[in-house]
Amino acid sequence: MKNIVLPFITVLLILISLSCKETNQNIVESEVSKSPNIVLILSDDQSWTDYGFMGHEHIKTPNLDKLAGESLTFTRGYVPTSLCSPSLATIITGLYPRDHMVLGNDRVLPGDDTTIRREKETGNSASWRTNNYKPVIENFKTLNTLPKMLKDKGYLSFQTGKWWIGNYANGGFDEGMTHGDPQRKGRHGDYGLEIGRNGMDTLYNYIDFALEEEKPFFMWYAPFLPHSPHNPPDSLLQKYLTKAPTEYVAKYWAMCEWFDITCGQLMDYIEEKGQTENTLFIYVCDNGWVQNEQNSSYNKISKRSPYDYGMRTPIMYKWKGKIEPKLDTSLLSSSIDIIPTILSLLDIEKPQDLKGIDVLDNSMLENRKAIFGEIYAHDFYTVESSIYYKIAYSNPYKLIAPNEKNKPGEKIQLYDIYNDPYEKVDLSESMPEKVTELQNMIEASWKEN
Repeated sequence: MKNIVLPFITVLLILISLSCKETNQNIVESEVSKSPNIVLILSDDQSWTDYGFMGHEHIKTPNLDKLAGESLTFTRGYVPTSLCSPSLATIITGLYPRDHMVLGNDRVLPGDDTTIRREKETGNSASWRTNNYKPVIENFKTLNTLPKMLKDKGYLSFQTGKWWIGNYANGGFDEGMTHGDPQRKGRHGDYGLEIGRNGMDTLYNYIDFALEEEKPFFMWYAPFLPHSPHNPPDSLLQKYLTKAPTEYVAKYWAMCEWFDITCGQLMDYIEEKGQTENTLFIYVCDNGWVQNEQNSSYNKISKRSPYDYGMRTPIMYKWKGKIEPKLDTSLLSSSIDIIPTILSLLDIEKPQDLKGIDVLDNSMLENRKAIFGEIYAHDFYTVESSIYYKIAYSNPYKLIAPNEKNKPGEKIQLYDIYNDPYEKVDLSESMPEKVTELQNMIEASWKEN
């Protein structure tokens, strides 16, 4: 099989200390702390194509390009769903949406449609969402999240940016920027959404606090970038107006660079504090975005869709001196792998309900048969009533299986995403055996619950 190799300027690790012993292809043993700081960087609404190192012709992302060159970088990374709230909930729990039950952005009850529409139109949506969402939050508070798992190792934890599950404490964070109070417009981040767009001082201050306390920290950096509103600084916008087909696209491209600038500021601050070699950086995007050329919205092949423009993302792991940099363009990785990988590095036993793997273990990566996806309605009720698609990825194929009840008339689709990365040629009719094989994989995965 011929793989698609993306253009990339990479920094090769040429010299490895003679005192280091290689234990597998992705880990280098060295004299570093077993409790590194952990910085999780999350992009918000950005296509997998929209980075310099992923081959975009115009968008400039020098800081993320550098991070990719210093990381174990999977160009074929995926999130299990292409909407922010369930995707972020997966990242912080390591669970599929069907397990953590944050299926969409808003929860509705049968018969709510008219009331919801009226309250949205009048701007009084806080009451219905608060009442409907309470069971989701209460269930989420019972789950084992990454901040909770790190507490026994002495970690402090801090939330900034996007966060859908009410107050930051509902995710087990010690401190955070999101209050989640619906009476103060708390829905998906509130005050936390100021990080990045309005400076980085709150984040810097917490880093300083953790260093003064002499404790390792876990940082959730999920700025509202490049998410709309696309209102970049004019200095960035002017760079793209002559290159983009329309002003709408130019604004989105400029937002991608703005996000990249904030990532550089964060990484530079950690370097100034002498913490780079004692910090694990992880990067992932919550879901994709393809900018419409003639309006401010997104193309329906991206966000909320089952296609790679909505679900694919580069995923990076950097720990200087510990994780060997490598650009992996072939193996599949998922955001459900983030927590198992962290736990393995820290010698913390992985909870049995986590289905992800340690991506630093090449044997696990190479022997994994498939990863999965599932997409639900934006306004959801239950798994059965709200599911739109079930998805399986098994190198080189991807199966998209629509739910007949919620997507009537849609047919199963099969793509060779390695040779057809933009999903132009549906192979389902010519390869019925492969369709059946991947359907069986999906069914087996769901029976594991």
